[in-house]
Amino acid sequence: MSDSETLVASIRERLESFPDPESGRPIGSTGQLRDVTVNGDQVDVIVGITTHCQIIADEIADTIRDQVLTVATGKQVNVQTPIHERPPARLGQIGLRAKSVILVGSGKGGVGKSTVAASIALTLSRLGAKVGLMDADVYGPSIPHLLGLEGRPAISEAKKIEPIRLSREGITGQMPVMSMGFLVEPDQAVIWRGPMLHGSITQFLKDTDWGELDYLVIDMPPGTGDVALTLSQNVPITGAVVVCTPQEVALLDAIKAISMFKKVNIPIAGMVENMSGFSCPDCGKTYDIFGRGGARDKAEELGVPYLGGLPIDITLREAGDAGKLAEVVNQDARARDPFEKVVRALVRNLAAKAAAAPPKASLPTL
Repeated sequence: MSDSETLVASIRERLESFPDPESGRPIGSTGQLRDVTVNGDQVDVIVGITTHCQIIADEIADTIRDQVLTVATGKQVNVQTPIHERPPARLGQIGLRAKSVILVGSGKGGVGKSTVAASIALTLSRLGAKVGLMDADVYGPSIPHLLGLEGRPAISEAKKIEPIRLSREGITGQMPVMSMGFLVEPDQAVIWRGPMLHGSITQFLKDTDWGELDYLVIDMPPGTGDVALTLSQNVPITGAVVVCTPQEVALLDAIKAISMFKKVNIPIAGMVENMSGFSCPDCGKTYDIFGRGGARDKAEELGVPYLGGLPIDITLREAGDAGKLAEVVNQDARARDPFEKVVRALVRNLAAKAAAAPPKASLPTL
């Protein structure tokens, strides 16, 4: 065996146990370690990464490169991370085909939760994931307005609700969006008791033609109502992102939201501090109108991940009012950068969780 062949074998042995960021399983057993070649001082490695984790593919490539250098000292290492196709399994009794279900909630209204939820979905899509966005705020749906969407969902031949699909530059495919806002007139109020609310949320999940998704992002209603319980009973929730503003009165309500999610066995994916400082476009000075760092401190105190802070941005506010949030999040680098940091932190945490607890083999029930 030549020196190059020996090195290739050593690299393969080193990488076969590397965890797939989506599932946590060794990439040697999932077919994702596609190729390793050595040509003089050049080492080329190809590892397939699913669209679910393409968001952090560059970080994964850096980690793989470090692993290779432990056995290929002094070599130039090039790591490629093409897409590894893996369809999602069906979730829960309703058969939703999504790999991760992310709730975005808050303990109170007025903290920018819907804008954050929509922007997280848009950013995930822009970075290569297949994403759906569901507006579970039945009494005050605002997702259609933020995204400039209108129309009535149709019923397909398969008796499925056809969601309104958002098609904008930078979005992967056509992002399916479902909201009560598509079913009622803008000036009409929804006046329902609990069972009807439960039925509508279940129908949105079960009967909507979501297709195959990496992420279903769900914009929750404010407060600590029973929508979280309805969702937890229908599908396994990957995690909840809790949005709050920095001041103490808002943090108190965020703590209640975290408590609610924990009571219904929904993991906390992290906290996001919205309205975290205001950068004056005229003088460039930053003003902490609502304070700063309160969410980070509270997250550390509660032992939950802190995903990042989002500054007050006039451009985003104007875009949301005009129904052009998608255009700004996808095209304005300054406005989208804080959301990209939040999304990367979210996916990075999910990958770390998968690596720490990969699925165990189980026998099928006969």
